[in-house]
Amino acid sequence: MKTRSANKDKVNVITLGCSKNLVDSENIVTQLKGNEIEVTHEENGSDANVVIVNTCGFIDLAKEESINTILEYAEVKKQGGIEKLYVTGCLSQRYKDQLEEEIPEVDAYFGTMELPALLEKFEADYKHELIGQRKITTLPHYAYLKISEGCNRTCSFCAIPLMRGKHISRSIEDLVLEAKNLAKQGVKELMLIAQELTYYGLDLYKERALPKLLNALADVEGIEWIRLHYAYPSKFPLEIFDVMAARKEICNYLDIPLQHANNDVLNRMRRQITQEETRALIAEARKRVPGIAIRTTFLVGYPGETEAEFQDLCDFVADMKFERVGVFKYSHEENTIAFDVEDDVSAEDKQDRSNRLMEVQQHISLEKNEALVGKKLKVLFDRKEGGHFIGRTEFDSPEVDNEVLLDADNNYVRLGDFAEVEIIEATEYDLFAKLINE
Repeated sequence: MKTRSANKDKVNVITLGCSKNLVDSENIVTQLKGNEIEVTHEENGSDANVVIVNTCGFIDLAKEESINTILEYAEVKKQGGIEKLYVTGCLSQRYKDQLEEEIPEVDAYFGTMELPALLEKFEADYKHELIGQRKITTLPHYAYLKISEGCNRTCSFCAIPLMRGKHISRSIEDLVLEAKNLAKQGVKELMLIAQELTYYGLDLYKERALPKLLNALADVEGIEWIRLHYAYPSKFPLEIFDVMAARKEICNYLDIPLQHANNDVLNRMRRQITQEETRALIAEARKRVPGIAIRTTFLVGYPGETEAEFQDLCDFVADMKFERVGVFKYSHEENTIAFDVEDDVSAEDKQDRSNRLMEVQQHISLEKNEALVGKKLKVLFDRKEGGHFIGRTEFDSPEVDNEVLLDADNNYVRLGDFAEVEIIEATEYDLFAKLINE
């Protein structure tokens, strides 16, 4: 049994789920450190006596992973390996009552907006002066910047509003301050994230203010790349493309989940957009920002999705030739609008459709990558793995997109630095390069 006193807690924070959860965990770490509490993030072999699990509750697989992680640490607590176990995040927000009943070994459960209450368990105060001084847990040269919380959309399949609430924007001033502090820590690349990026500012400024925010962030000294994640296509503010084209700091990259392309499915999903409007938006993006890389995700197996509707999606993807595509299988989520409709596409069909759609994209990705052979690109190098330095172009986000591999035997770069390379070989999802010696 560990015998730390209440004043000498050591905390290990475990993060599950998306980058937005990671930012929340980084804020937990920052507040605990600001209260002079020893804290680590996902430390292997940690001797912490307190564990905080920051959960995800988005889809079935994420919920299962979160529950298994809670149970794992509950068992560690039973065996005397830790003294306290706290659970926070989306799963805890959504299923708090059930979790308290089914896993009573947890000392307390907290929702997504209850950081001050969590800190009280350590007799710690929420320090407002620490806002914008987040301790990052990513590689030191990039960080996620969450510009808002919650979502006002009513997509029929999505449980995010149940877990994160209504849209709340952060002020431009607070975000610029945080960006400056991150730059002082050595951050060169900011990934802007939100549940709904393009809604930014409507609550604070009574207008879609993302273009103004982008200009303000692009002025921050030390920030060389700004990347946009999770933009909603309906009523997209086209001025974003103008800022992207005008400011070299803003990557020619847009993550814009489209979810589907068949109009009947889009209507049932309550996406507030048609395939024709989507095509027009993508055409406008490519017109205003030549060479833009568009990343999107699609949801297959939505209730009632027919083979013909799915084929319409495949044809759309084949025609649009997106640079990056991800595919999710529909998960039937309690209390969503779609939950009242029969989940009538079998698990086998969902998997089959996911595989078939990715096969369509695989050919597109190979074609686009092969077209880059002989091209010169600016690359930010993240890590060394095996015999290669591994980096990314402005068209690639960490962990989800393509990577550039540089032979470490014949080239040398410093991690966290930019370098000019020439692409010499391509596969579906990787580019091989050589260093351009100036």
